[in-house]
Amino acid sequence: MLVIDKNSNITHQPLVATIGFFDGVHTGHRFLIDQVKKVAAQKGLPSAVITFPVHPRKVLQKDYQPALLCGLDEKVERLASTGVDYCVCLDFTVEISGLSAREFMSDILKNKLSVDTLIIGYDHRFGHNREDGFEDYKRYGQEIGMEVIRAAELPGGEHVSSSRIRRLLGEGQVRKASELLSYNYTISGKIVEGFKVGRTIGFPTANIQVWETYKVIPAFGVYAVYVHVDGQRYDGMLYIGRRPTLHNGNNISVEVNLFGFNGDLYNKSLTAEFLDFVRADEKFPDVETLKAQIQKDKDDVIKVIDRYKMFNPG
Repeated sequence: MLVIDKNSNITHQPLVATIGFFDGVHTGHRFLIDQVKKVAAQKGLPSAVITFPVHPRKVLQKDYQPALLCGLDEKVERLASTGVDYCVCLDFTVEISGLSAREFMSDILKNKLSVDTLIIGYDHRFGHNREDGFEDYKRYGQEIGMEVIRAAELPGGEHVSSSRIRRLLGEGQVRKASELLSYNYTISGKIVEGFKVGRTIGFPTANIQVWETYKVIPAFGVYAVYVHVDGQRYDGMLYIGRRPTLHNGNNISVEVNLFGFNGDLYNKSLTAEFLDFVRADEKFPDVETLKAQIQKDKDDVIKVIDRYKMFNPG
């Protein structure tokens, strides 16, 4: 997949394209992109996804901080996995926000990006105030020489959207979220120095400072995870919460215990891949009770991971 942005000097044929923010690149997005690729193959033209590096609402509201499923680099990587030919990263601007749908189709999609055919998601709207609908887009396309096609809805009857996946993660339902994403949800960050309490009770943990502050952090609790560090994958147990038994105040900790790892993780980067939720965060009467619970958590996590490996080998 070739990436086109404002710094690119790539010349290309007219495109069969779709447009959207594509947060998470979930199964609904992938079904839409498959339709783009099919039409592109029929026409003998390259397929393309047009997306925005920064959430459009953030451009219009500087203090708005959207909770996202992935940053730009991860989104581009996920889009590349669909097999689409081009990813066009279009900078959304205040000027673009003021364009009508017809102006956007003519000035940006047709004249600037050479879109020959536009595949519109079944519920997608664009243009100033998003006041036009598919029939309007189709008419504008006929006027400017662009075919506009309405995409089919994802079959199966299940609603798939980035907002639904964010809600599922906020409820700790990481397995269902991963099903809708078509891959396991991840967070990445740098290992920073923590309170070092874990090692005193037999469960040393690596404290993760998540790179992307805007990325959705799943609900407080304990999770079974894979941990990727230095090119290796480890089974692990991840905790998200305020460590209420240890009187951690309002500080939110994201920490992971790697099984079978002996070494120094400080300042290293790692990625935690969520497999399943194990239990909610809880305050215990004392450290000994907490220690016993963590041992039980580890036993439960091992069972979850063993079961996961049985159905997902490799």
